[in-house]
Parts: sequence; C-alpha cells; structure tokens
Amino acid sequence: MMNESTPLMPPWRPTAQKTYIFINASIVCPLTSRIFHHRTIKISNGYIESITDTEEGYTLVSHPHETTVDLSGKFLCPGLIDSHVHIAAVPGTDTLGELMSLTEDVGALRQPYICQQMLGRGFTTVRDCGGANLALKEAIEEGVVEGPRLFIAGKALSQTGGHGDPRGAYDTSCCSGRGLGLCRVCDGVPECSRAARDELRKGANFIKIMSGGGVASPTDKFDSVQFSAEEIRAISTVADSAGTYVTAHAYTPRSIRHAIDNGVTGIEHGNMIDEETARFMASKNIYLTPTLVTYAAMADPRFRAFIPAKNAAKNDGVLEAGLHSLRIANEAGVKICFGTDLLGPMTTLQSREFGLRARVLSSGDVLKSATVTPAKRLGIENVLGQIKAGFLADILILNKNPLDSVRVLDRPESTVLAVIKDGRVYNSRWTKLPRDIQDAGTTTMNELGQ
Repeated sequence: MMNESTPLMPPWRPTAQKTYIFINASIVCPLTSRIFHHRTIKISNGYIESITDTEEGYTLVSHPHETTVDLSGKFLCPGLIDSHVHIAAVPGTDTLGELMSLTEDVGALRQPYICQQMLGRGFTTVRDCGGANLALKEAIEEGVVEGPRLFIAGKALSQTGGHGDPRGAYDTSCCSGRGLGLCRVCDGVPECSRAARDELRKGANFIKIMSGGGVASPTDKFDSVQFSAEEIRAISTVADSAGTYVTAHAYTPRSIRHAIDNGVTGIEHGNMIDEETARFMASKNIYLTPTLVTYAAMADPRFRAFIPAKNAAKNDGVLEAGLHSLRIANEAGVKICFGTDLLGPMTTLQSREFGLRARVLSSGDVLKSATVTPAKRLGIENVLGQIKAGFLADILILNKNPLDSVRVLDRPESTVLAVIKDGRVYNSRWTKLPRDIQDAGTTTMNELGQ
C-alpha cells in the first residue's frame, strides 16, 4: 500500500522487467557468423544474466517469478540497428512538398506511430540523421512512447543552397527552418560553429552535415561539393571537443574526400565510391552507411509521384551505383552500417534493405552491418549488438536462420515472432511469449484497490 512517504512516480513509468529463461535456443552470433545451438539464456533486470548449455532431458519448471520458454527450432538474434532514419519525416502525405510543409507540431504527433512500427520490425536501436529531438528520445527512454533506443543528430547542417535547403530557385525568402525542420542552414565559420554547438546543446548525440548534393533537394547539383574546408573543420572541432563525431551526406569521391580530409568520421550513402576512395576510407577507419532501399522506393511506381520529376531523374541509376559501391567498400574492408533513409509513406519498406544488400554481400556481412558494426559506431559495442552475458537484453526471436538467408528479415511480419528490448517483450506474434508491457500507473491503481 502507498503511504505519505511513498514517492510519486510518473504514471507511464514501466514496471520492473520480468525474468525469462529460454531453453533449447539457437543463438545467432553476427560477429563470427555462427549459430550456437542448445543454449539456455537467462534474462533479468533488462540484461542477459547468463548463457549456458541446455542440459539433455531438461524439463520446463514453473517458478513464481520466472517465465521459462522452450525455443526449440527458434533462433535468437540481436536487436537490429538502423543507422540512418528520419523519424520526423512521417507518413500521411502524398508528395515530398506536402511532407516538408507539415508543421513540427503535426509531425510530432505522428512520430510515436513511426517509432512503434520500427520497433515491431525488430529495430531496437536507431540513429536519426536529422529531425528527431530530445523530447522524443526521452519519451522513449521513460516509457511514454514505445520505440527503439534513439540516437539523434538534431537538425542536420546545410549550407545555403545545399542539400538541406528546402527553398526552390524562385523562393526569395530567408531560410529559417520552416516546416518539419530536418535541417538548418548555416554559412561561414562562426555560423557553422554556433549551429553545431546549438544542436549539441539541444541533446544531439552527434552532428550530421551535408557535404555534397542529393536526390531530393531542389537546387543543388548531385555532384556538387558543399561547405568550405574551414566550415567543416570548425564543425568537426566542435564535435570533437564535445566527445562526439561528425557524419556527412556525400555521394561522390570528391565530396567524400572533402569531408574526411576536414575531420568527418562517417559517410552517409556513398553511392559513387570508387576503389581508391574505398581504400582511403578503410585506412582512416571511416564508417559508411549506405541507404539503398530509399532509391528503390523512389523508383517504385507506388511512390513515383512522391518526388518531383526533376528529382526522379536524379534518382535514376543511383541504386545500381550504390550496389556497386557497396561491393567495392566491403572488399576494401570499410566498416559498413545498415541504413534506410526512408521518408513519408516509404517508411513501410524499412526491412527491404536486407534483401537489397544480399544481392552483393553475404548474409553474415549484412547481419553484421545491422548489429555489431553500428553498435561500435554508436559507442555501445560493450552492451549491444550481440547476445552475450552482461549485455542488454535486446533480442529477436525468429522462426528462421538469418545466416542461411538474411532475406528472411525482409518480411518481419512472418519471421520475427517476438521483439524484446531492455528485457521487455514489446511486440509478439507468438502465443507462447505474450507482450508484457505494463506501466507503473496500472500497478499503482491496483495497490489502491481501484
């Protein structure tokens, strides 16, 4: 019973995690591309407490504070990590112009839906590369919103007329971050330093810049190089001083080298990478996050009207170039992360990135790009990305082996039986392991006898 000295907790605060014991499990190890069969894994307090061999003849034993589940024929996979999303680019509009004209208030009310859908597909952690804010990140952490663990860039930084400037050529207004505000415009060293510091002040975990042209922007050329060397160095210095990093939107070898030479440690997209650039990136330990599915989606007849015709022309051929560059980067030993970069109605295709990458990479390499490698990029490799004792319990229960064919993850609705994040079953399509989310407010009402 509550008394006057009992502190009041937020009503949305989740209750303590349950203790689960999974027996006869087959554990997927993306680090080594191996399967460890007949394992017993114990989860408690949101962490993986232990992993042992399942004893022959083990029988299910009921304990009042433990839930034991036989996973014979099932596979345990680490929770997936998408390293390039835009949660603020919500569905509900037919065109890119309509999407970008949404107010931040309208977008914010739709973002919980996006988060819940991503988590249901098996993505327990995502890195937002422009648009998501600290309020959403904290709402997920506190249990107000169900969604993946969130790392944010705040608003991406763009020069005037760069990939993040939404104004058309005949728009004479001042760019002030109208609409959804995925990006902000800054020019010159003082402005760039101030913008980077401001995003960090507002809770950004890293900084994202536009160092080259893009498909969806209205005025810049695809092969342009953006921001001066001094501007990028200033932004990189701010990030380094804050103990974090800068990642850059870049397609061509020229824009990629321009970014890396001035302190950037990650490249987004990179569809035009050549062998020399790939070797250079590997020598500098640069992370690459390709986003192939977004180009496939923009070429899909269902979404062809989403971007203007002149932007669609930019998109033609970019997917095939991206596949070629992905193969080159992998052969050169570049650290590759999984990303999708989908906007608006196309966000439903998030999981299709697996099948596209499988056209040029092994299933093991694709799975590693969605688990181990991004965990290292985010600085959480000691707690996420693998199923190991002492790690956070971010786990997927699958009915098929993703190392046989990673394409099984293309359709999570038929392959992902349950999604566990922080030791809680957030999503389940399996009657043997029901969803177990309950907020503290419900418990409080029960304690009061109501």
